[in-house]
Amino acid sequence: MFELVFLGTSASAPSVQRGLSSALVMVNEHRFMIDCGEGTQRQLLRTGLGFRRLDKILLTHGHLDHILGLGGLASTLGRWEALDELNIYGGAMALHRVHMLMEVVFGPGQIPNSGVSLNVIEPGVIFEDKVFTLTAAPVQHRGPDCFGFLFEEKPRRPFLPAMAEALGIPHGPVRRDLALGIAATLPDGRVVQPEEVLGEPQRGAKLFFVGDVSHTGPLHKSAEGADLLAVEATYLDADKQLAKQHGHITATAAARLARNAGVRQLVLHHVSRRYTTQQVLEEAQAIFPDTVVASDLDSFGVRKEKAVTARNLRQR
Repeated sequence: MFELVFLGTSASAPSVQRGLSSALVMVNEHRFMIDCGEGTQRQLLRTGLGFRRLDKILLTHGHLDHILGLGGLASTLGRWEALDELNIYGGAMALHRVHMLMEVVFGPGQIPNSGVSLNVIEPGVIFEDKVFTLTAAPVQHRGPDCFGFLFEEKPRRPFLPAMAEALGIPHGPVRRDLALGIAATLPDGRVVQPEEVLGEPQRGAKLFFVGDVSHTGPLHKSAEGADLLAVEATYLDADKQLAKQHGHITATAAARLARNAGVRQLVLHHVSRRYTTQQVLEEAQAIFPDTVVASDLDSFGVRKEKAVTARNLRQR
């Protein structure tokens, strides 16, 4: 249902192996970029995904390591990719900085003519279609208006073949309509309501993406039962005072959140250059074994009631 691709997984500054923060969530025809650190364009090209249908960007917050790539990306989309529309969603502080950046790219007062739309978000649903919702969840970090993003497949009522057989409902279009929630008239004139052949609602896939965060307590409700939780792990527990000082969490705190919220898979990102990937992984797995540390260009597939799948999209 959802595919999450990490374009950059480093904290604060790039390393040889990791670029600055950015990710892409794909669901059906929609593509949502989350943050756009410096160098994101090239990372996107290395995956082979390109710029097609890239018209929605979500900002977790306004720190420069998460937004500086927007200038180059908007310039490329506008000059080379025939940008029709680019919707950027974020808190007021983040968009204030983005506004200044876009004026450098397109010129003072030219943003309304550029195809770029800056959309201030508040906690709550910010996008919805017939199969999923996207909710902005408030997050504590340094400064106001920080968000995590919750992608949820809408609940579905399963079709019950045994009930259909008992009611003598023939195979074909009649069953299809009932599965879609449409009442159907049988050849003998009987009218069957969808409620007669549909089971109880079952929740769909759930993906919760969190960037920089200083306190995990408020995240438990949004993370509860998630098929995949992606969250930062900037520090190890030995440096938890540094984490507190800089408004971040440790791998230990991330793992405890995953365990207590009952998530299925924890994916750590925003990794500091001061630690090895193995150090971060071992600390988290000691508390929550179903943990991986994302590398740049790693892709994770999230589907209801199925194990999360992983692959790397590196092409160049």
